[in-house]
This record gives sequence, structure tokens and C-alpha cells, in this order.
Amino acid sequence: MKQIIVKDQDLSLAAMEGMDAFVEVFVNAIREAIGGEPTDETIQELNADQMTLLAWDTLHQEVMDGGFVQLIHNGYGPYIFKNPFAKALNKLWGMRELSKRLYEVHTLWLNSREELERDCTDDEFMALFERHPEFDDYDDWFVEHEEELTEQVARYIDNHLEKFATIA
Repeated sequence: MKQIIVKDQDLSLAAMEGMDAFVEVFVNAIREAIGGEPTDETIQELNADQMTLLAWDTLHQEVMDGGFVQLIHNGYGPYIFKNPFAKALNKLWGMRELSKRLYEVHTLWLNSREELERDCTDDEFMALFERHPEFDDYDDWFVEHEEELTEQVARYIDNHLEKFATIA
């Protein structure tokens, strides 16, 4: 397992800034330890909770920026839907509602992934949102609950610090 170190001072500063900053300290430490984006090799150096946190970060960034259509178009469908991410959120992290919705989006992904993952122009990409309104309710739900979801992630990390990093 890869040694992830978070400085106590960084953690204290982040905790004062809020939940987003607190979570980001751990995400950044994990990404730094594996050299950036996870690869098939580097992901093996992480434990299940660290992998889940990176998947959460990707989900959070992509959906907040452009919804599930963007997440899928940018190639993250397999990373989010073919891994036990939703199962970990439900069984380990207690995030049942998000997990349930991810399973539903997984089904939508399977039905439309070929079109959504195809290379296209910017105009064609924008048209994907109009052709796939079935994702809209899931995007809206995520955005509406983002603060609550981030709080749940932060709380899980705070209650299981040893699973994410060594505090130095």
C-alpha cells in the first residue's frame, strides 16, 4: 500500500475553510502519492476507501461541471459504473441515496454509452444534452444535494482518518 501523508497543519487550515477544503486535502495527498490521475498500476497501490474517494472526486467534479453526460463523454463511465464504487458508497460509506441513483444512471449509461462516448465536435457535444434528457433529473438531484453529499464524504473521512492517510 502506498503511504499517504497529510500534514496536521494543512488539515487544520482546511477544516476551518469547510468540508470541500477538508476533503480536498485528502484527495490531493492521494493524487500526489500516485503521481496524478490513477492508472491501472497506481490504483492497486491504494486501499478501497482511497479508491472510493478518488472516484467520488471525479464524479463530483464532472457532474458539477457538466452533469452525467459530460462525465460519460469524458470517458469516466467505466471508472464510475464498472467498479464497485456505488456498492462501497452504500455498504461502507452509508450513502444509500447516491448509490441508488448511481445504479439508475448506470442503466442509462449502458443504453446510451456508444453515442455519449463517441468523439464529436463542441456543437455535437452540446446536442448530446438535448438528446439525452433522461440524465437531467439525476444532474439536478446531485447539484441540489451536493453540499449534503460532500458533508457525508467529509464525515466518513473524519471518522476513518487512518484509512485515508497518516497525519504528520
